[in-house]
Amino acid sequence: MKKSVGDVTLKEAMQLFLDSSKRIKMKVYQTKVATIWKQSMGVTITRYTSELKVRNRKLYIVITSAPLREELSYGKEKIKQMVNEELGETYIEEVIIR
Repeated sequence: MKKSVGDVTLKEAMQLFLDSSKRIKMKVYQTKVATIWKQSMGVTITRYTSELKVRNRKLYIVITSAPLREELSYGKEKIKQMVNEELGETYIEEVIIR
């Protein structure tokens, strides 16, 4: 049964809006991912993160410390799962650390 306007929650309405515009959804998720990264990784890792970008369902992370970059590269799958869990959907398909 289809919901009427009064039966849709604000969260559902926002999701419908985001789903209708790929460009807006990408920009909103870019902002959300940056916030998730800062909250989840903490000050130290965030300090060594020079760039965080979402493009074509891929998360690009630029780390300025070679040892940290190496360590994080082993946890790419965990990073992907963490971000997708916080986004509430499987949006990020791949994590690329440079």
